[in-house]
Amino acid sequence: MEEPTNATESGEANALSPIVVKLLKGVIFEQDDPRLWQQLLHLQPRIRDYVAVMGLALRVDESEGYAWLTSEAGEDSDADIPQLMPRRPLSYPVSLLIALLRRKLAEADTEGGDPRLILDREDIVNMMRTFLPETSNEAKLVDRIDSHLNNVEKLGFIRRLKGQKDKIEVRRIIKAYVDAQWLNEFDQKLQAYREHVAADDSDASHTDNGTD
Repeated sequence: MEEPTNATESGEANALSPIVVKLLKGVIFEQDDPRLWQQLLHLQPRIRDYVAVMGLALRVDESEGYAWLTSEAGEDSDADIPQLMPRRPLSYPVSLLIALLRRKLAEADTEGGDPRLILDREDIVNMMRTFLPETSNEAKLVDRIDSHLNNVEKLGFIRRLKGQKDKIEVRRIIKAYVDAQWLNEFDQKLQAYREHVAADDSDASHTDNGTD
């Protein structure tokens, strides 16, 4: 009677390893690998126990179809466990781009329709243009924004469609990292930034006209 149980446990152990390895590398999306996703759902309790040993926690959003790991080690932790998932400071342009993409996703959700949000690269460039220093070199501006997009892609928040480099899908995992409160606070900062840019432009205009 023990053999079937052992065989089952052995099979689950074999299935566990690739799931954990992939989670350690990044986010698992149901859309990318439905079979692996079903295995993850089935093995959730074992995965949680396994990664807990490393000071990590499994987060699963079944409705949105993604799973990821977060670090449980912190100031209140009794165990001296090194953080495998350290926080990475983001530059202002990357934070800005993430916030703008998150807001576009919120707008798309409000309108309903296709749950996938796919944007043209040109539309993203135009979104970012308002908040970046003006330049007469358009190619250089686009290159800079492409660099920011690459950084956001490494974080798992977007992906470029195969065979369509100028089509970019905003992945719904972005909702887990940028909640409504954070987005609202960032919107306030953006408004302050707009006012600051407008004031600078006004001062520059007065200077050009020879007025005080």
